[in-house]
Amino acid sequence: MKIFPAVDILDGQCVQLVQGRRETATAYGDPLRCASRWIDEGADALHVVNLDGAFGNATKNAGLIRDLIKKTGVEIELGGGIRSVKDGARWLSTGVSRIIISTLATREPESIRLLADEFGSDRIMAGVDAKGGQIAVEGWQKTKGDVLVWVERFESLGAGSLLYTNVDVEGLQQGVRFGPVNELISRTKLPVVVAGGVSTPQDVAGLKEAGAYGAVLGSALYSKKITLQAALEVCR
Repeated sequence: MKIFPAVDILDGQCVQLVQGRRETATAYGDPLRCASRWIDEGADALHVVNLDGAFGNATKNAGLIRDLIKKTGVEIELGGGIRSVKDGARWLSTGVSRIIISTLATREPESIRLLADEFGSDRIMAGVDAKGGQIAVEGWQKTKGDVLVWVERFESLGAGSLLYTNVDVEGLQQGVRFGPVNELISRTKLPVVVAGGVSTPQDVAGLKEAGAYGAVLGSALYSKKITLQAALEVCR
């Protein structure tokens, strides 16, 4: 199982939010410095989100993110503000390993097929942000139907992987809710990266046992509730 340290970017800073609310942001400095720290500690993959893009300003941080992709040279999954096939294609051309499309995937499901056909399924990750069992869109402000129904649709359209985020526990550092995770993994053949609530080595071990492809470490990593070394050791 892979560990993806989060590098979430807001106003040019690496930040962590609680349940996606902008006003809860805690800043941790330069995103490239944060990314380099996790790589130096053993990470070979990163989870990068342009939060300004998610909040409606897709072009903000673009230069910074392109620089981060170029200088780190590791596996990167990138999301935030990808609102069109053209946006997705532009980011894929930068050399990012895969893009995460969430709101776009529910608004224009065929975008998954179009991007997968052009760039390969392995580079297209469908974002499954769950709020009370419903898929959350528009910066987690709205819901749009049963998560598992959408998972089946994303798979049929050619997504190569899924990012599952449990919005109900995201940023709270109170652990993973394994029931929904287990159910989702059992319903798809796609690799699933899990975010939301990953706070202890036991959480990481539970996700590994559940068959997750990867886990995103965010707030708990930055607050030092869990160390990257401890998470990587579980994966070994």
